[in-house]
Amino acid sequence: MRVMRKAVSMMVGASLTGMVWAGAAWAAPLWLQIEAQPSLAQAEQSARGWSSLPDLAGFAMTTGWYAISVGPFDTREAANDRRRLLQREGLIPSDSYVTDGANYRQQFWPVGARFQQVPTSQATAPQTPQDAPVSAGDPIAPVGEMTALPEAAASQPATPTTPATIPATETGTEPAQSPSETSALVQPPPAQPDPTVAQEAPPVETLAQSRQRESLLTRDEKMAIQDALSWQGVYTGRLDASFGPGTRSSIAAWQSAQGEEPTGVLTSAQQAALLAQVEKERAELGLEIVENNDAGIRIALPTGLVAFKGYDAPFVTYGPKDGSGVSVLLISRQGDAKNLGALYDVMQRQEMVPMEGPRARTATAFHIEGRNDRIVSYTQAALSGGLIKGFTLVWPANGDMAQRARVLNAMQQNFQPFGNQALDPTLGKPMTVSREDLTSGLDIRKPAFARSGFYVDSHGTVATAAAGIDSCTRLTIEDGKAKLTAQDKDLGLALLTPEKPLSPRQVAKFQTAQTAPGADIAVAGFSYPEALSAPVLSFGTLTALKGLENDPQQARLALRSLPGDVGGPVLDSSGAVIGMVLPKTTADDKILPEDLSVALQAQPMADAMARMGTAPNAAEPHGAIATEDLTRAAQGLVVHVSCWK
Repeated sequence: MRVMRKAVSMMVGASLTGMVWAGAAWAAPLWLQIEAQPSLAQAEQSARGWSSLPDLAGFAMTTGWYAISVGPFDTREAANDRRRLLQREGLIPSDSYVTDGANYRQQFWPVGARFQQVPTSQATAPQTPQDAPVSAGDPIAPVGEMTALPEAAASQPATPTTPATIPATETGTEPAQSPSETSALVQPPPAQPDPTVAQEAPPVETLAQSRQRESLLTRDEKMAIQDALSWQGVYTGRLDASFGPGTRSSIAAWQSAQGEEPTGVLTSAQQAALLAQVEKERAELGLEIVENNDAGIRIALPTGLVAFKGYDAPFVTYGPKDGSGVSVLLISRQGDAKNLGALYDVMQRQEMVPMEGPRARTATAFHIEGRNDRIVSYTQAALSGGLIKGFTLVWPANGDMAQRARVLNAMQQNFQPFGNQALDPTLGKPMTVSREDLTSGLDIRKPAFARSGFYVDSHGTVATAAAGIDSCTRLTIEDGKAKLTAQDKDLGLALLTPEKPLSPRQVAKFQTAQTAPGADIAVAGFSYPEALSAPVLSFGTLTALKGLENDPQQARLALRSLPGDVGGPVLDSSGAVIGMVLPKTTADDKILPEDLSVALQAQPMADAMARMGTAPNAAEPHGAIATEDLTRAAQGLVVHVSCWK
């Protein structure tokens, strides 16, 4: 059977040789090149691996490399049809391309097949291809070049090539052959390079050759190069197949990183290395374009690291696979700007979104980055056409950050909402726009405690209760970071400063006159911080100007306050601040009445603020104001304070 295969190789070689001999009547054949190798030994080994492909051929190239190709094809359309078919079946690399073989020289595969050129100095009829001698000095005609024949030879018809056939016997044994037949069919194997001897380096591909090869690239091939450069983190532009300044500088940056001359034009070897490296890395991650029709989202996902977990509207969840520690959320819901704002607030309270990290929000989009000692996460979402869509990527903090950057970049580049539908809200618990933690079964990060506070100056300084405040690892005022500026633990007063200056709509005005017991008062606070996003007014009466243990700096109120009201202002009927609600003290042997609350009085509070460097504002005397005006003033004055641990 070995001889039969040799015969088939000779048939292929002879038929291809006939293409060169046919002169002007034969158009240059086209080839589907699937890879190139730097040495003959490597190329032959690679060709054996591709031997299941029909019409496989191998050629030495003018660049010194060796091409593995499929063909030939009569038309570019036929070649591209074959390319698409083989790529669709995953049988050839995605960067395979069609070429006219202009830089192909001697054929090395199948073994025994050779392209041969007619000697131009002969005056007699040309020999038939199987008889034509080939020597090391013979020039080899490139595919597609027509060799001029001498006039005498041109007048004679070319002798047709008749391949030798070998009849098969019933037993499958090979028939005996004459010495001449054997020499015609069985060719000695090509000499293999001695690995112990230094081989001569292949010729360097010139910049002009690289430019010429690049000009033949298809749109898909150019986009594949841009995509690979993007994966490597050196290209941030669109995948548009336009090799402009951005792509050129990205190629140069990649070449520099590889220790190559930064020409901005890839050689054939560099292109092959770039695409092979990216393909290998993506294969390890299982990076695939995933379409979720329920969510109306198309995105690249690392399917080697995450696996579909389920639906919890408005989320599609992908959990870690094989202990990768990586997870993904797809976000899809109907909504408006209000819903987008609610989603922004809720996402920041997810366990998968650490508190530390940059974040930004506009009227139509937001992004959140978070990092702690366990995980690093990124979230983006945008509002368009009444639909809110986005995603979250969570990565282990001790994982490969370069790999994470590539995955995130691929997800961003390939994220594409489609259709006019969002995830069905019945697939899990629908998320509301309130502060309730109805976030579809996901782990919610909750503050250690939440209470009220109020603005005491135009820079956004907030006064609140000091109890437990110094144990917080992080403080927020209305979801914005804040720091503890000063406190008086004896009085129970703390001052907080926002990291980013705020412009309060209202600033506290402190009552300078003594308020008599029996006066009507109101407490403004976030009584229900998890349910309502606005402060609540609770009305009651000032009953005494001393605390439960007769502390003259405190006051007692006939009013039912809740933990969320702690730190909120106590207002008189004119809207002036006469105190601040303190937390209720508890004892195992005492049960206090529900309608009893304790407050720090305004005067000792104002004195302490002055000592801390914040001058209080005095209220001007005037009469009672309407309840709706008091409510409006409280909404601009009171803020939500959270302690995180």
